[in-house]
Amino acid sequence: MADPFPAFESFHPFTRLNRLLAGVEPPAGLKPLALSLGEPQGTPPAFVAETIAREAAGWGRYPAVQGTPEFRRAVHEWLCRRFRAPAALIDPDKQILPVAGSREALYMATQVAVGRANRARPLVLLPNPFYHVYAGAVAAAGAEPLFLPATRASGFLPAPDAIDARLLDRIACAIVCSPSNPQGAVADRAWLERWVALARRHGFTVLFDECYSEIWRGQEPAGALDAVAALGGTLDNILIVHSLSKRSGAPGLRSGFIAGDAVHVSRQMQLVNYGGVTVPAPILAASTALWRDETHVVANRAHYDAIFRAASGALEGRFGYTTPEGSFFAWLEVGPENGADEAAAKKLWQEAAIKVLPGSYMGRPDANGINPGAGFIRVALVHEPAIVGEAMKRLVAVLGGSSARRDAASRALHAAGSAA
Repeated sequence: MADPFPAFESFHPFTRLNRLLAGVEPPAGLKPLALSLGEPQGTPPAFVAETIAREAAGWGRYPAVQGTPEFRRAVHEWLCRRFRAPAALIDPDKQILPVAGSREALYMATQVAVGRANRARPLVLLPNPFYHVYAGAVAAAGAEPLFLPATRASGFLPAPDAIDARLLDRIACAIVCSPSNPQGAVADRAWLERWVALARRHGFTVLFDECYSEIWRGQEPAGALDAVAALGGTLDNILIVHSLSKRSGAPGLRSGFIAGDAVHVSRQMQLVNYGGVTVPAPILAASTALWRDETHVVANRAHYDAIFRAASGALEGRFGYTTPEGSFFAWLEVGPENGADEAAAKKLWQEAAIKVLPGSYMGRPDANGINPGAGFIRVALVHEPAIVGEAMKRLVAVLGGSSARRDAASRALHAAGSAA
């Protein structure tokens, strides 16, 4: 097996961002603002700290890998309520496992899925652009990534029907994400059903990353359980990952869960037994309380609504911006030129003290050499509305991106095409 570490380094966007900005100093008179990392900046509900303090005796015990019955029941009840799934679809004792955040769960689940598939030349399907952990997990598993375009033309979601039929029986795993990172696109139930049906026909695992499912505007997003409940059948070949980092604004808890295929959950539990991280008892108790409470989730969603209203005031009509259906990122188009996104990120740090992530760092070139993330920047709108509003004014002042400029460019391109 090839050494995966060079791939790890090349896939990691924040390592590349640090190199890009090394030696570049932001203006002395402006407070630096990190909008590169999707880290919620709010405060979790007060009962989190209270529960952890009350359960402090648990720090003196090794936690069980499978967590507590109370945690698994709370997750089971939430899944069935939120995604309208029959209770019998999920066995809370065999098909739900607490995890130390969704990142570790996604990484380990990919290892298990590739090993379990026993393909001679395993493929793992990834959206392009993508969350970097997906690609790192594929490299560690010794599989080959197959990047599926998630561009404006496809509604910023990868199309399962566009996969080359000759490759279908090599697929070990597909990782899909809705609401998507970085674009904030939300899939409908029919799209999710297509992935479930394809996995069942060809015997591969679909790993549904739903960590942004509770941050949405407009209509509540569908989930994999909605699709399975509609299609009928079991959760074989289906895995779902959720986290409290985004839903509850509690990234420091490092707490989430993986649910679905019973054989896979059992194997992942053994993988954690050997080399993973178990969730401590006080954290599990606080997590249980969070999964049972929706009041703070509604308030959290309203908070992001206010943030996006503040951002839209500056961004509307610029950079191809529209308020995304889900998640908390703005995916801004800064220019078609090669390296435009890197140049924009560097300029924003140097002139506006704003740190953003170049979109090309989240994508890989396709067969034609086109990186679907190139020319975009990802901006994490996670700070207070007033801070975000001011930051977006700074961003516009540095990068411009006026609708008039874009319309003029569009007219010029149209005129050139007509002349040809």
